[in-house]
Parts: sequence; structure tokens; C-alpha cells
Amino acid sequence: MAFSSMAFLFGFLPAAVLCYFLIPARWRAGRSGALLLFSLLFYAWGGLRLLPALLWSCLVTWAGGLLLTVGRRRRRAVFRAAAALNLLPLVCFKYTAFLLENLNALGLELAVPELLLPAGISFFTFQALSYLADVYWGTIPPEGNFPRLALYMAFFPQLLQGPIVRYGDFGPLLADRRESVPEISAGAVRFCFGLAKKVLLADALGNAANAAFSAGDRLTVGLAWLGSIAYTLQLYFDFSGYTDMALGLGGVFGLPLPENFDYPYIARSATEFWRRWHITLSRWFRDYVYIPLGGNRCSRGRHLLNLLAVWLLTGLWHGAAWTFAAWGLYYAALLIGEKYLWGGALERLPAPLRHAYALVLINFGWVLFRAGSLGQAGEMIAAMLGAAPGGGWSGEAAYYLRQYAWEWAVALPAALPVKVWLSRLLEARREEGGRGAAAVLAFGPKLLALVLLGLSAVRLLSSTFRSFLYFQF
Repeated sequence: MAFSSMAFLFGFLPAAVLCYFLIPARWRAGRSGALLLFSLLFYAWGGLRLLPALLWSCLVTWAGGLLLTVGRRRRRAVFRAAAALNLLPLVCFKYTAFLLENLNALGLELAVPELLLPAGISFFTFQALSYLADVYWGTIPPEGNFPRLALYMAFFPQLLQGPIVRYGDFGPLLADRRESVPEISAGAVRFCFGLAKKVLLADALGNAANAAFSAGDRLTVGLAWLGSIAYTLQLYFDFSGYTDMALGLGGVFGLPLPENFDYPYIARSATEFWRRWHITLSRWFRDYVYIPLGGNRCSRGRHLLNLLAVWLLTGLWHGAAWTFAAWGLYYAALLIGEKYLWGGALERLPAPLRHAYALVLINFGWVLFRAGSLGQAGEMIAAMLGAAPGGGWSGEAAYYLRQYAWEWAVALPAALPVKVWLSRLLEARREEGGRGAAAVLAFGPKLLALVLLGLSAVRLLSSTFRSFLYFQF
């Protein structure tokens, strides 16, 4: 079930909120139990046969955490066994077909099964591994209450696409949280803004991206650039829109979630970009892979190997395809280059040039990420560099510029921290005694959220439903 579906917006979500708040606030366990039941229902909506994968991960993680405290001599073996049992479904469902297809390419004749990937398996598996690692390292105590740990794993606002949450941050809130009207209101407003990002911007720009990536011999230089920029914006508004909705729902239920985006397209380097994009994933790989491998406190050669390993895993985490592996290694090369080769020269460039440098490289990276094969990625990038089969420009490119003119006009500034700048300006005016600024700060976001909710509902009713892009991961 997607947040942008009519079933969720006008069926599941109102029922979940109503049942949650009908339970007295003093009965924390009751409210948490209601959230757990609705979270499992939310996941099972996509098919009951997918639910066992989630329940298996919950059970293995809970039991593994408890066993880590039984005997110190066997802690490492317990940790490795629990981690392996969590990774087993992920590897089986996500990578079996990829492995067999590559073996067949080498001359074998193996049957490739059609396995349905459980939604969100990459996200809840990483949460399970972070919990087990933190218990193993002694950072947090094990959770003996199975429903509480299961809610951490299955909390429906962030179950399918994150952000990736640590139990040390989430667990204490389950026992001691207080929902308030201002937080509920702010959460609802953020949810509406996230819904609008997805429905009004991402889905529309996706049409231009799809046209470019499927153009074939009609591909022109202009259409290639238009499509790649459209996908760059589509992916941001799709994923950050989901995150806004997740964080908004977390606020409604008194369970704040970590930020996952910080205006990544204002970055001035690939390194800065990854401090702003999918923040919780970057932190997960840093804390649970990069640092345990030795981080940068080692020889240069070992550091390079650590970076290559982390970014290859990052690419394959996103998908079982060579395009994702190449995308991960692409960023490894950029980050290594910025650290050891051209980073100093880059810092001396004017800010606009550094920004342009980052945007161009990010854009090429998303072409590799979006392409169905390495060959298609090569064709798109070649077309962007001038070797397009259809020439420089076409009526098709002009059509997608005109057809989605207002989406382009809104998307470009919306990817910048315009909201932050306006808020600071209005706050300064309010402190100077401006009543108009105070009124805009107090009621402006709420009124705009209602307008966006109405527009999003109309768009949903009049167009074909589109799932979130990160559901496939």
C-alpha cells in the first residue's frame, strides 16, 4: 500500500489515526500495540505471502539480541549467525536471479526462478543489522519485549523506504512519548507537502524521463538532457516526498524520525552530495561497514579498498544489476578523486563553478542509476555529449517542455532551500514586530498544505496510480 493511494489516504490512515487516539494516552502499550497491528496490516496489504519475511526478520533479530547477552564466549558466533539469518532472505529474494543469470551468461544452463521481492526488505534488514550490531558492541541493551522490537522493525510510516532508524533512538520513545497538538499539526502539514512532491511533481516529470529513456533512435541531445534532468528531479521529489510523509506521520504518532535529505542539489561536490542525500543510508554504511573495515585510519591503499567495498555494496544494495554496481563504483571514483586528486583545485574554484561541477556529475550518475542496462546508459550519456542518433533537438523535447511547463517552473526552485530562506526572512520580520509576517508563519503553511492536499487528491482521481521509485529496493 502506497501513501499516495486513495486506499491509504481515505481508508487506512484515518482508521489508524482514529484507533490510535481512541486508546487513552496513559496506556502506552495499548497505543503501541495498535500501531503494530496496523503496521502488519499495512505490509500484508501487498500480499500475505510477503509477511513471513518481515516476521522472520523480527523474530531472528529479537532472539539474537537476547542470546547476545547469554554467554560472552559465544557472542561473536551468535552475532554472525543472527546477521546471516537476517541477510538470507534479502540475498535469496533480491540476488538469486542476478547470480543465476550471470552464471548462465558464462555458459551454464540454470533455471532462473521468478521471486517476488518483499517490499522494503533492504530497509528493515538494515535496521535489524544495526540493532544486532549495537547490542553486540554494548551500545544499547537488548530489548526483551518482542512487540516493542517488532514495532521498531515494522513501523509503517518508514517501513518501505526508510529513513533507516536506530533502536537506540527509536526504542526509548516507545515507552516515553507524548503526542501534542502542535506536533500533530506540523506532522499533518509535512505529510501534505510530501504528498504534493510525489503526486504533483515527481509523477509528472517522470513522463519526460520515461520518454527520453525509451526514445531509441529518436533520441536527440536536447531530449537526452531533458530526460536526465527530469529523472534527477523526479527521483528527488519522489523519495524526499515519501520521507516527508514518513516524518509527518511519525510526528502525528509522537515518534519523530531522522531527517533523510538536506537539499542535496545545492551540493558543491560529490562528497557533499552524499552528506545531503539519503543521509541515514550513508550513516549506516559509515558506522556498520566503513569504520569496522578501518575507515581512513589505515594506509592509503587499504583506505581505497575500503571506499571501493563500501560503494560497491551501496550500489548493489539499491539493486541487483550491473548498472547499480557501476553506479556505486562511479561514486567511489569521484570521492577518491576529490580526496586525493583534484579536491584542492576544486576548493579554489568559485562557488558557482563547483555547483555546476557537482550537478553535472550527479546528473550523469542518475543516468547510470535509471538505465535498464549499461548499454542504454552509454547511449544516453553519449547522446548528452553530442552523439545522438536523432540530432540536436526535436519536437518531442519541445513538447515535454511545454506540456509540463508549470511542473518545471515549480520543481527547480523547490529543489532549493527557498522555504528555509523565506522562513528566516519572515522570522526576522516577526521579531521586528511585523504582524503580517507572524500571521504568515502561523497560518501560511497550514493553508498551503490544504490546497496541496486538494490538488493532490484531484490528480490522483484523474490519473493512473504510480508507485514510489524506491519501493523496488
